[in-house]
This record gives sequence, structure tokens and C-alpha cells, in this order.
Amino acid sequence: CDPVWPTGSPRSQTHRALGPRRSSTPLSSAMSFWDIPGMKAGVVTGELAWALYKHAKDNGYAIPAFNCTSTSTCNAVLEAGKKLNRPVIIQFSEGGSAFFAGKSLPNDKGKLQASILGAVAGAHYVRCVAPAYGVPVLVHSDHCAKKLLPWFDGMLEADEAFFKAHGEPLFSSHMLDLSEE
Repeated sequence: CDPVWPTGSPRSQTHRALGPRRSSTPLSSAMSFWDIPGMKAGVVTGELAWALYKHAKDNGYAIPAFNCTSTSTCNAVLEAGKKLNRPVIIQFSEGGSAFFAGKSLPNDKGKLQASILGAVAGAHYVRCVAPAYGVPVLVHSDHCAKKLLPWFDGMLEADEAFFKAHGEPLFSSHMLDLSEE
């Protein structure tokens, strides 16, 4: 969609050729996501995250989500968000989280220690560096199936601990996906 690409770029021309935007409000006359009360650079959660999603829907643009497996992939997403002045979603999958922590760490079935550690470390990393990139960021866990519930539980424990210390959860959102059931 046009809001993600700079005007005049070859990519924006390609997207214009694909058809009309879903929103009847042209982006140029739409309120900027920066006009959302309380919007900030860095990780957003709760009502502020919800307001950002609603703004995107109401104004016909997507907030791209990227599975990250290292600080380098997190940085690449944040750099793109900064370059385009657009919010981004950094998400962690169970396998990608284990990779983030390190492939040599134990990740036993039913415990998923490395996956928990990697997701939590990744979320803390993004919280530390995201404000420097100057765009809103959502931190999300991707597709947690029933067999991965220990990973989900570990992230929720980290959310609770972070909330007690900082008044908001560590992650912006989690996806519990029971479609296999």
C-alpha cells in the first residue's frame, strides 16, 4: 500500500498499478499516526497499540510484521521503519526465539527453555534500542500452537514481571493459535 513506500519510488508505482487503496480517505488528508494521543517512539502496548492498529485500519495501510531471529534482523526492521517513518511489528516465533538465544542451549520438548529465553531477550533488546529509531514498534509473539504452550507461559511470566516493574507488559501482543486442534 502507498503509505509504506516513499512517493515516486518504483515500489510505490507498482502498488498504485495494483489497484485502488481500500480506504476512501487519501493518506495526505488523513491524520498521521503521530497525532494519536500518547504516540511515542519505541515499544507501544495496551490502548496505545490498539489505537495504532485502529488508525492503520481506518486509513487503509498495513503495519508490516517481521519474524526476527537476531539483533541484526531486529535492527534491519527498525532501520526500515525509521527510513520510511512508519510503525513496524517485530515478532518472535518459537524456533526463531530459540535461534535468538543460541542453538547450543537446551530447548527440551515440554520446557522450551531456549525459546523462552530468546523471545524474552529479544523483547528486552527491542525495548532498549527501539526508541533510538524514532518510530512506534509493536513486539509480538507469532503463532503459539498447543504444543508450544510452555513457550507462551514463559513469555507471559516475563510480561507479568515487566508489568510489575514498569506498569506495562514486555510484549505488545501474543498470538495463541489453536487451529491445529
